[in-house]
Amino acid sequence: MIRATSFDGKKVAVFGLGSSGIAAVRSLLAGGADVAAWDDSAAGREAAQKDGVPLIDLSRVDWSQFSSLVLAPGVPLTHPEPHWTVKAARASGVEIIGDIEIFARERMTHAPNAPFIAVTGTNGKSTTTALIAHILRHFGHDVQLGGNIGRAILTLDEPASDRFHVIELSSFQIDLTPTLKPTVGVMLNVTPDHIDRHGTIENYAAVKERVVQGADVAAVGIDDEFALAMLQRRVQAGPAIAFSAKKSIAPGYSLLDDTIICSNREALAVKLASLRGVASLRGRHNAQNALGAIAAVRECFNWLGRSSDADWQAALSSFPGLPHRMEEIGRIGNVLFVNDSKATNADSTEKALLTFPRDVFWIVGGRPKAGGIAPLERYFGGVAKAYLIGESSDDFARTLEGKVAYERSGTLDAAVSAAARDAKSSSGAEPIVLLSPACASYDQFRNFEVRGDHFRRAVEALPGVVMRTAP
Repeated sequence: MIRATSFDGKKVAVFGLGSSGIAAVRSLLAGGADVAAWDDSAAGREAAQKDGVPLIDLSRVDWSQFSSLVLAPGVPLTHPEPHWTVKAARASGVEIIGDIEIFARERMTHAPNAPFIAVTGTNGKSTTTALIAHILRHFGHDVQLGGNIGRAILTLDEPASDRFHVIELSSFQIDLTPTLKPTVGVMLNVTPDHIDRHGTIENYAAVKERVVQGADVAAVGIDDEFALAMLQRRVQAGPAIAFSAKKSIAPGYSLLDDTIICSNREALAVKLASLRGVASLRGRHNAQNALGAIAAVRECFNWLGRSSDADWQAALSSFPGLPHRMEEIGRIGNVLFVNDSKATNADSTEKALLTFPRDVFWIVGGRPKAGGIAPLERYFGGVAKAYLIGESSDDFARTLEGKVAYERSGTLDAAVSAAARDAKSSSGAEPIVLLSPACASYDQFRNFEVRGDHFRRAVEALPGVVMRTAP
């Protein structure tokens, strides 16, 4: 656990008692702070109280006594309207921060040179973060992985000069981290997302850009206009390197066929690793993730004055991938079952349909996002049949009508059964039963992980299936 010693003797309010909130409470108490914690949910308060969290109703207190409000990232800071605790804190001049900020302050106080790689972007940040951690561990380093993936950051081991913290950051977390200063800040991409929480895509992109602005070294993907503009601004302020899965660049990291290369300003290229045959990194989007990961590790090594000569091929080839992200989970004969439950919007599902361009038996639906699946129409030619589940069924049926054969399965179990039946009858060389919902899960499942696990169990129950071991 990371102790919040920089808050010793201070009175701190904590709102939102999920895993990161409870971790923040424990960190603050261990660091000597006087903590008042609260949650709008009675169930959340009851669970926290059983964990020994000191509860005080923050709607009934004098806010001027607090030095800080530690806010859970899921609580609205600005849009659609600031939460009542935010209004109360601002009215009393109380700073509003998150658990990542506590980590940032502890690192700067006790181990300012400790390696810290921060990763953000709209899509791919979990895979990239996990891949960076995997590469570093493959090379024998002590790695702490967390943030928006895995463990809450304050439950990790403390920063140290020989320990790498590899942290995934959402826009919500960045918004609560005013002193963010990683060793390497990785920006993957920006596409419309979370507009309800930031108001406009420009606001959303500006929050993301803080990872680039504050870093010792910035590694920026330049395959969209927002990120390219971030790189152009950053190079005026400090060290930065670009990476691209779409074009050859110098200096920077790019692809030559399926091979990752690093070029200097004279366009002299060093071949680092091939993505050919690495099943966990299929598709152009995963090429960007791999480029970002290798760029982050190499630039971090260079900044720290360490050699960047290493067996990058072995590191990439041994990466198992992440559950629920184009995860190959099993086969029946030549039929491949792919769990892409993490695809909660059309942009994410686009990556799967690009990766599997033909003979796709597509399980799609749930609680729809704005725009539905209409943006995916250009890929409908590769879909043999669609199986509609959840609240979006009527809307998606209208989009698919006359373009793609479909049936209304309703439930995920029914969809798996029907898709497996049809795929086994297909004449395709490798028919794909693809769960890539392009929707949130909340109409039928608690989250995308539960949905993906349910898909795995449904596939496992099919006669004749050979399952892959989950990573």
